[in-house]
Amino acid sequence: MDFTQVLQYCLAGITVGSVYAIVAIGFNIIYSATGIINFAQGEFLIVGAMTAVSLHHYMPLPMAVLLAVAITAVLGGLVELVFIRRVRDASVLRLIVITIGVSILLREGMLHVWDEQVRGLPYFTGTSLSTIGLMGARISPQVLWVLGVCTVIVTALTLFFKLTLTGRAMRACADDRMAARLCGIKDSRMVTLSFMLSAAIGALAGCVISPLTQTQYDMGAPLAIKGFTVAILGGLGNSMAAVVAGLLLGLLETLAVSQLPVAYKEVVSIVVLLLVLIFRPSGLFARRETSALRA
Repeated sequence: MDFTQVLQYCLAGITVGSVYAIVAIGFNIIYSATGIINFAQGEFLIVGAMTAVSLHHYMPLPMAVLLAVAITAVLGGLVELVFIRRVRDASVLRLIVITIGVSILLREGMLHVWDEQVRGLPYFTGTSLSTIGLMGARISPQVLWVLGVCTVIVTALTLFFKLTLTGRAMRACADDRMAARLCGIKDSRMVTLSFMLSAAIGALAGCVISPLTQTQYDMGAPLAIKGFTVAILGGLGNSMAAVVAGLLLGLLETLAVSQLPVAYKEVVSIVVLLLVLIFRPSGLFARRETSALRA
């Protein structure tokens, strides 16, 4: 394998790894605020992408994407209000089962609304035939959108949680919910906001990758598994580490595909997840006090 091929595989790995990182950040936001592992996170990506595809028939692409993100954010808030808030004092296992049930409901709802047809948004820049040369390798301009959105999300979240009153309130709830209540912070509102923020981030990621991967109603579950693997690999609650872990998993998958049949691609994430859970359950980048809201 020559240098150009290695670079091509690395660029592909960085692209998919960025998507995994965004999904993992959604996991971390909700986990830090509530202690819940939200396995419906993958469905938020697909709902956002599918909604944008439908809206694009009636409005320009940028407006369709923004409106789809807003609609998905509202859906995330409704999920928390209807399914989570009523049983928020339940055991962790019960809450996880609830999020799995929500995932199934959302998936079946998408099947009813959009059927089994594969859909996709147009490329944000150029066409499917447009490519950019990089040291002999070729990448689609849409890849730059994926990487740019990942960078913007991480930067914006860092500034939001460090510089805004709402972000600091969410950090306080993550550190000590009872102390936050005593300071006058409405923790229930912060939990709802965390679901909305997580859903919005997922929807934006779904819209950005839709031109590259196309979108179907049942694509959410595999993305959720990959995102959960990345969140565990980086250490639950550490969003900056999730970016590094996402890129690492993406590179491992593409390098595995370069040497093994494509069918083994899905095995890589499962093997990584099992190894981390067995030998390093706190994650490769775990800190003594981890919080996605500090990252």
